[in-house]
Amino acid sequence: MKAITRRLPAGLLREVWQQLRLYASLMRLDRPIGIWLLLWPTLWGLWISAEGHPDPLIFAVFVAGVVVMRSAGCVINDYADRNFDGKVKRTRDRPLVTGRITPTEALVLFAALCLIALGLVLTLNRLTQLLAIGAAVLMVVYPFSKRFFAAPQLLLGAAFAWSIPMAFAAQTGAVPRLGWLMWLTVMIWTVIYDTMYAMVDRADDLRLGIRSTAIMFGPADVFIINVLQAVFLLALFLIGEVAFLGVWFRLALVVVGLLMLYQAMLIRQRNPEACFKAFLHNRYIGAVVFAGIVLAYTFAFTGPEKILL
Repeated sequence: MKAITRRLPAGLLREVWQQLRLYASLMRLDRPIGIWLLLWPTLWGLWISAEGHPDPLIFAVFVAGVVVMRSAGCVINDYADRNFDGKVKRTRDRPLVTGRITPTEALVLFAALCLIALGLVLTLNRLTQLLAIGAAVLMVVYPFSKRFFAAPQLLLGAAFAWSIPMAFAAQTGAVPRLGWLMWLTVMIWTVIYDTMYAMVDRADDLRLGIRSTAIMFGPADVFIINVLQAVFLLALFLIGEVAFLGVWFRLALVVVGLLMLYQAMLIRQRNPEACFKAFLHNRYIGAVVFAGIVLAYTFAFTGPEKILL
């Protein structure tokens, strides 16, 4: 391999490396917040569906799938927004806007990532494969929904939460009511943090005709986010009770409540930088919830057989 590398012109190597960096930028690999926000609920689903002992192969497939699907979602999102991103300060330097990557290249990259995702899902059972079709549809529809749907964050939430029923299907061959409760809970969480994200671009979105919950909620945005945070916390508590997660998970929820109070303080003045900071802060909420789940199963008391309702 080193011999082959030495025979290649240095200029060609630099060009290939720069192009790979552009593709990585288009996939947002340099900004992993989306990976974390997708990974944490995936891990919640894997651990609870397997009662603390997920299958190693399923775990590896889902973690790899998170990276691949988030990357594919970023590519198709930038393709859909390529005529708008140049008019927004925060996104005007994206590769598709500057012409460093062509729309055709973006679609080829998207197709390649989808093929990788297909290869991963084919290692899982039939129900998980069928559910994966829903994930793919949501991933493609969401970026274009911002033109006509007042609350595209709902579709994003459905997409980001879809790993929950897939995890239950992969681990158990079925999706119980607990799985759908978790799916709805992650949907609520996604609406919360993506509304914070949309508050950053509200002025530009209004000018360009892009829809978002930040615009739909209007002056009630902070109040509605606070209400959704309370609903999210209650839903997490219900999940813990149904899954018999006990005191460790309840303690984690206390920490989650404090983190949400901090986020509420950040967004109350609607300062774009503070709203973006609150959005990024949600990775800690995902981590704390997962820590509570792991601790619950690690130090679980011997008790009656758990039944997933």
